Order: sequence, then structure tokens, then C-alpha cells
Amino acid sequence: MGILEKISEIEKEINRTQKNKATEYHLGLLKAKLAKYRAQLLEPSKKQEKGEGFDVLKSGDARVALIGFPSVGKSTLLSTLTHTESEAASYEFTTLTCIPGVIEYKDANIQLLDLPGIIEGASQGKGRGRQVIAVARTADLVLMMLDATKQDIQRQLLEKELESVGIRLNKRKPNIYFKVKKGGGLAFNATCPLSRVDEKLVQVILHEYKIFNAEVLFREDCTPDELIDVISDNRVYLPCMYVYNKIDQISIEEVDRIARQPNSVVVSCNMKLNLDYLLEVLWQYLSLIRVYTKKPGQPPDFDDCLILRKGVTVEHVCHSIHRTLAEQFKYALVWGTSTKYSPQRVGLQHIMHDEDVIQVVKK
Repeated sequence: MGILEKISEIEKEINRTQKNKATEYHLGLLKAKLAKYRAQLLEPSKKQEKGEGFDVLKSGDARVALIGFPSVGKSTLLSTLTHTESEAASYEFTTLTCIPGVIEYKDANIQLLDLPGIIEGASQGKGRGRQVIAVARTADLVLMMLDATKQDIQRQLLEKELESVGIRLNKRKPNIYFKVKKGGGLAFNATCPLSRVDEKLVQVILHEYKIFNAEVLFREDCTPDELIDVISDNRVYLPCMYVYNKIDQISIEEVDRIARQPNSVVVSCNMKLNLDYLLEVLWQYLSLIRVYTKKPGQPPDFDDCLILRKGVTVEHVCHSIHRTLAEQFKYALVWGTSTKYSPQRVGLQHIMHDEDVIQVVKK
């Protein structure tokens, strides 16, 4: 029996099994087996010969993966937002490889990757699903392109495909401490009441991974699936924006309903509707900020800025200017919203805000 058949059998058994207190250990074991087989499926076999390269070199200040079913308007969006021409046509599978483009917005270069359309079963290697998903794992943000005329069926199918290959959308890593030890059995503990797992279930799941000695500490009430994610240690947690295209083909009431859903933006690529707002939301999701530099006795250089992530300190700014600058740092003068008054004299741990101006004084 091949891996695909084993996965199919386990999925059927999970669906057949009633969910109650008596079956939770059995279900936990099945979920652990399923996660193991899926991980094996996505690891390319060592015998495979080298084929045509599919991934694109990472460049720019952030990377966004454009994912969606065939013919939802991904190529049109890429051509509209960037200066890259991606072949667009009304038939399916126009794009057969990964096409990169660069969005120039607020002085930042955001790399946008137009990936071939995902089909159902992509996580099992159908179509070019495996390569598409591998590229998506390297992105800072997933832009999920959906057809507004097709309800939410596309969204559910895509989320299921990405979920099954270890991409968790708009979720954070479970707060579970896990460490494999050389001996001593299982040391199980929790800092809060647990309603969905107990020590026996944790033991059952660990045994499936052939782990008999480990330290497990739950800091929140997690599910067996979240424990499996922590044990597997190959999950990627990515923010995701749902972009609903073709809003010119549905009623205004339906547009309003979709636009009010969390993490959703409505656009029309053909009629160029709402694309400015899409870029604004994209900027917020990527958590990018601009920091301007100033030399002593000169005005700030507003023509060139450093693109950094929210929460960066003066130390990060020094490293991005020059790797030795932090060692020679004496203090910095900062103008902007991160200070109580301008200019304010700050140290290395001061947190910068968007559009702050910094002048570094060396020893």
C-alpha cells in the first residue's frame, strides 16, 4: 500500500470515528500517523533526478506568494500591480511556472510571486502543487486570490490543501514547550487546566513518533493537532490576506458581506477597483516601516530610506546601515512618533516607528 492509499484510509477512519471521550486516544493516534505520512509525501525522494528549477531567488524587502485556483485573476493582478507581464487568458492553467514581479510601494520593493493555479489534491503532488506549496512556505505573506462569484468553496479547499502541508494561516505557534531527552521517560506538566489533552494522550502521540523520553509543558489549553504541529517542528505560520476578485459580477450586498469578513479585501482586476486599498492593507500585514537617516549638520535624506519590520530597535537600524556601527555607537538622536520630544537622545534598545528620522553619533 502506497503513502497516498494509507493517507486516504486514515482520513476515512477519522471521518467514521465518533468524537467522544472514549475515542480521543484512538483519534490522537490516527492524527499523528496522518501527519507523519503527509510529511513523508512532501519530502522529495533522494532518487529524483534534477529537473527544471521552479523557485525564484528571494529579493526585495518582503516576499508575497499569490495563491489561488486556476483562472481567478492572479496573472492580471500581477500585471496590474507590478511592471511584469504574466500571461493572462480566460482558460485555466495559463501560468505554468513561478513568475516574479516587484510592487514598488512607499519606497519598498515587495516581491510578488504569481504561482501556478493550485488544484484539489495539490498537497498530494497533483498538478505542480508540491512546488507551488514549497515556494509558498518561503513567503512572508500569502495572498489568497478567490473568485467572488463562487461563494467560499474555493477558500475552504485552499485552506485544507495548505493546512495538510503544514502551512498555518493567520495562526500563531502553540505555546507548548517540547524537548526530547536521552532518558527518564515522559515529564508532563501544564501551567493551566487542560480540557482537550491529558498525559496518556500525549504519551500515545509521542509513541507514534517513537519518542519515549521527553519533556512536555503546556502553557495554554491546546488540541492534539497543535501538539502534533510542535512535535513535527516543520510547520510554517504565515499571515494570509483573502482577496476576492470579480466583484463587478456580484450584487453590492454580497460585496459588502464579503468585505466585512476578517482578513478579506474585495477587488476587481479588470476594472481596477479597490487596488489602492489592497496595497495599503498589504503594507500593514507585512509590518513594514520606513526609517530615514540624517548626517550631522545636514537635512534628513528623504530620497533614500531603510525598510525594516515593526518593532525594530536602534541596534537593528545600526546593523542595516553598517555591520560595525553598533560597536562604535555612543547615542542616537531620533525625530518622530517614537519619541516624547524631538529630537530625543536614545540608546540601542529604543524601538523605532514608521517614518522616524535617526542620526547616529559614534564614540
